[in-house]
Amino acid sequence: MTGFGRPKRVHVVGAGLAGLSAAVSLAAEGVHVVLTDAAKHAGGRCRSYHDPQLGMVIDNGNHLVLSGNPAVARYLEAIGATDRLAGPDRASFDFMDVPSGARWTLRPNDGALPWWVLVPGRRVPGTGAGDYLALAALLRRNPGRRIDEVMSCRGPLWDRLLRPLLVSILNTAPEEGSADLAGAVLRESLAKGGLASRPRIASPTLDAAFVEPALARLRAAGAEIRLGRRLRSLALGEERVTMLAFADGPVPLGPEDAVVLAVPPWAAGELLPGLVVPDDFRPIVNAHFAAVPPPGASPMVGLIGGTAEWVFAFPDRLSVTVSAADHLMEAEDLPARLWADVAAVHGLGAAVPPHRVVKERRATFAATPAQDARRPQAWTGWANLTLAGDWTNTGLPATIEGALRSGEVAAAVALSPRGVNPEIVAA
Repeated sequence: MTGFGRPKRVHVVGAGLAGLSAAVSLAAEGVHVVLTDAAKHAGGRCRSYHDPQLGMVIDNGNHLVLSGNPAVARYLEAIGATDRLAGPDRASFDFMDVPSGARWTLRPNDGALPWWVLVPGRRVPGTGAGDYLALAALLRRNPGRRIDEVMSCRGPLWDRLLRPLLVSILNTAPEEGSADLAGAVLRESLAKGGLASRPRIASPTLDAAFVEPALARLRAAGAEIRLGRRLRSLALGEERVTMLAFADGPVPLGPEDAVVLAVPPWAAGELLPGLVVPDDFRPIVNAHFAAVPPPGASPMVGLIGGTAEWVFAFPDRLSVTVSAADHLMEAEDLPARLWADVAAVHGLGAAVPPHRVVKERRATFAATPAQDARRPQAWTGWANLTLAGDWTNTGLPATIEGALRSGEVAAAVALSPRGVNPEIVAA
């Protein structure tokens, strides 16, 4: 089999965060990038748009990153957007039990030695320091095991911290979730202490933080950006992809051309017959209410016992997020139910303000051991074709951090001289 040298031009198909990350990494190495996407906007699931019903720009969802996410930091540095995340100077997480009205704040200390669990005012009410030893099992590697196989899924620590935290991390009922994926996130955040666990939210929007600066950097590097251009098929030779068939016509690939395929897993599976990809997905529901938060409102409150799971306060609106939201996809009176939680948190009236409910039915793959085992590597059986996406084998759940890492890896693989690797896909 012949080798494949460093490409001079790379077609990045898919302009979500994985594709943008790959494109930015490649452009920084002097490669000519051609970025395409079927949608007329970049960003994929992390996008912002003007909502005429609310009369304001909103994000499609409330996406949270952490201060210790290394790929996020590298990406924002590369696109000149390090000032586009907002959050507290110290790790601090406010919670409210909706049925009882009880409130508390989880406050991990900055360093890796977790002395905060010894201080009642910093930990979850109703828990003792010894309860947190249960986290040790989750922090170990647990390949192929569910969370309920490595730790107890009951008690105050589970109900008031671990379950709401893990369902947000995995977008999957945590009892059935992958212990390995959950542990990977916790090892890089809470286990490293508060300095790595500070919550960060895109400011003022996802587009302003993660998308537009990347497009501007790519344009400055001479990249071609073609949005609203659907890839219909690939011509697959014995060792190489030889042509990309877009809706507006074919693009032959020369010996110095490569492809990074950064499309959703179901699209990748259709384009590459025989590719094994995740095939079980979980929805996320977000709702945005045109209501100005009261003075001093907490930027983010986790809810126990409510319909909503997290309530976010932005300068011009209040928003909620519900992960693993299968039970809400056909729910009646959903805006009223979600607003009731928002009103309880912030002491507001019962009248539901103008709102927008956003349902992402296939928001992420189900973060179970079975689905994790279906995630392919970045390289494929074709020497000039690489995969990117949070659904590839990043070692993390489907998160912004995972998506950005996948782009970095895809770019590195695309730039590495190599022969055909038959591990993942057979022509």
